Amino acid sequence: MKSELSVLIPSYNSDFRKLVKSLSSQLSQLSSIIRYEIIVADDGSTDRKFLSLGDDFKSLPHFTLITRKENVGRAAIRNFLAQQAHYQWLVFLDCDMSIENSDFIIKYLSTDEEQKVVCGGYQVGAYDSSNLRYIYEKSAVLPHCAQARNKRPYQHFFTANFMVNREVMLSYPFDERFRTYGYEDVLFGKQLKKNHISISHIDNIVGLNLFESNEHFVSKTEEGLQTLFKFHNELRGYSQILTFVEGIHLNAVRGAIRIWHKLFGRIERKILCGKHPRLCIFKLYKLGYFVSI
Repeated sequence: MKSELSVLIPSYNSDFRKLVKSLSSQLSQLSSIIRYEIIVADDGSTDRKFLSLGDDFKSLPHFTLITRKENVGRAAIRNFLAQQAHYQWLVFLDCDMSIENSDFIIKYLSTDEEQKVVCGGYQVGAYDSSNLRYIYEKSAVLPHCAQARNKRPYQHFFTANFMVNREVMLSYPFDERFRTYGYEDVLFGKQLKKNHISISHIDNIVGLNLFESNEHFVSKTEEGLQTLFKFHNELRGYSQILTFVEGIHLNAVRGAIRIWHKLFGRIERKILCGKHPRLCIFKLYKLGYFVSI
């Protein structure tokens, strides 16, 4: 069993208290056999109410809150956390995830030392069926299981819940050009494959129970597609929509998609942001948006 662990949580305008309490409860029970720490890095939150959350943990041992004045982005904040960590093994968790199992920490500590990168996965909790993010995540339930993820381990890497050896993380950091939403995890997985660093997927899930509004999710999706276009050369072969669009060799077909999006994109977006979003419309909107960039 591993003897030391740094749990690292990037945060931005989010309430991380429930997650920290759950982690601290499990880690404190193991304090006689491991050294550990929990570090939260606030990446320049704009809502002041989130800046004082660390006050709840002033007396909590092994906890540190670091507040950044400026938002440095999803890639840079994770690199920063790895640099601040003191121990050999790092567990990264998104602050909006929840701990679902009492053996969450033990499962990570018990993995083989040769497995330098381990992804735990996540499960989707129950929510309002009118929420677009919820509908989207539920449609991908099967790919969330470890058996499915291990079939394409590098393509299924994501940052919400994973453990990594600190030396590996410092040697192959996230690409800090990725300041806007999306795909920094995809390129990280590609970089690990290029450097022959294996990724292992296990069923050590966290819960996804918080879902943004439909408007916010659509905006994030658009931002992610902008990121994909900006870095399409680096991400080639690691994005289904990019592979699909680059497989359309007839300009007439691309032109038709652009015309469709110009005529009906606003209507599609209005539906997606409303009370009755549809996954098929979401896919159509993403395709039209990306081709039109």
